[in-house]
Amino acid sequence: MLSILTLTRSTQTATYRIMSSETEIQRKEGYHHGDLRAQLVEATRRLVEEKGPEQFSVSEACRVAGVSTAAPYRHFKDKDEMLAAVMMAGMERKFAMMRAAVAECPEGELERIVQLGRVYIRFATTEPGVFRLVFGLAHDHAKREELMEEAPRHYALVENEVALYLGRDEVDEDVKTRAFMLWTFVHGLSFLLIDEKVDVIDMPIDVEGLLWEIARRVMIDR
Repeated sequence: MLSILTLTRSTQTATYRIMSSETEIQRKEGYHHGDLRAQLVEATRRLVEEKGPEQFSVSEACRVAGVSTAAPYRHFKDKDEMLAAVMMAGMERKFAMMRAAVAECPEGELERIVQLGRVYIRFATTEPGVFRLVFGLAHDHAKREELMEEAPRHYALVENEVALYLGRDEVDEDVKTRAFMLWTFVHGLSFLLIDEKVDVIDMPIDVEGLLWEIARRVMIDR
């Protein structure tokens, strides 16, 4: 069996936590209208993680949130809009974690690039259902307009960190190429980890070591 190294830096535990199901959503007769949308989004997120988006139903989200079956339609047109809200909330969490992670390191340091990889993999492995939803492996949400508008700023953050490390004043073609190489590596590794496909490799997988190795190789001066 493979031993997958757990990342233990403070950024792995500090920024945003998914609160436990016992405390995040409490069943009750009434609820504050202002909290209803967030309550339903969190209930939907939990169900996506437990059962997958294909098995999610509006009625079950209502049951988990402790609200009536009519309540969601105050904020959402249908099931797909509820899933899209989960997807967008996940993207916002991921972006905030990325920003916080790079801020922990001095500007222009290679570790800022490694930090982005840590956050990406942590998001994928702690919220695999949402991760799959974001990348269009369910309900074709990757084509939603909200995601098309949100995704570029995530990628731009990677490009900017690459440019900073290289001492570039702008994001040129070389910066774009290196950023793409970094992204494809962590994206592919994330799916291998959540799909448990690394078992085919007869060697221990050191995630932290891999992140540093790929960062060094991609960012070396050519």
